[in-house]
Amino acid sequence: MTLMKTMYLPHVLETRTRLETEPTVQALLSSDISPALLERFMIEWSARGAYMTEPVEGWIRGAGERCIALGMEKLGQGLITHSKHEAGHHLMTIEDARVLVRRWNTRYAQQLDADALIAQAPTEAMRAYRQLHDDTIESDLPIGQAAIEYEVGYLAVELVPRILSQVTRVLGRESMEQLSFLKEHAAVDVGHTALNERMMEEALVPQPERARRLAAIGAKGLDCYLRFLGDCLNASRGNWTLVSAAA
Repeated sequence: MTLMKTMYLPHVLETRTRLETEPTVQALLSSDISPALLERFMIEWSARGAYMTEPVEGWIRGAGERCIALGMEKLGQGLITHSKHEAGHHLMTIEDARVLVRRWNTRYAQQLDADALIAQAPTEAMRAYRQLHDDTIESDLPIGQAAIEYEVGYLAVELVPRILSQVTRVLGRESMEQLSFLKEHAAVDVGHTALNERMMEEALVPQPERARRLAAIGAKGLDCYLRFLGDCLNASRGNWTLVSAAA
């Protein structure tokens, strides 16, 4: 068995279990969720997602440069190469938000402003997510950036397809087709997850004791993202109750 399976995974399982037990997840996947609430949530997720996604290319590249500075040349070059695949992905979340808002405004009396939603101040979880990346890159274990990606990628692979299925069931296939960012990441993050696993395995071979630290970093990243989803749902609940369907 690999070091990742034997020394890393046991320390993230508790946080990963929250993909089943978290009240936010249960509410989103509930069979009786209000269509308005789900639609409003997808708008919040897309609009706020730009803040979570815009720095990703720079984070990965910065982690690679830091690895090289610490003598981990192969890992560093791998991260720098990988970073190029993340360029501009936040623009997809912005476009998704605009499309979803236009759809909402044709159907509900309460009109939304996409630009205002995108420009909302970040929540504590959103700020913590960015800070975690920055702190990890500056630390003596910058490959922890891959651990954050690994756990958030796990969410993308395990949870996002279920949410997209829920969107299709509750809102219709047209709505699901408009979620370009989520659709792409549910598919490509399978490959990204495998890449991150290989890089962390490589980092663990000379120093297996790093596994617990990497797991702690990854679990914290996943925790921040789950709390971020909760913030999106809470914001949606605060708005959709005021909505009446347009005549």
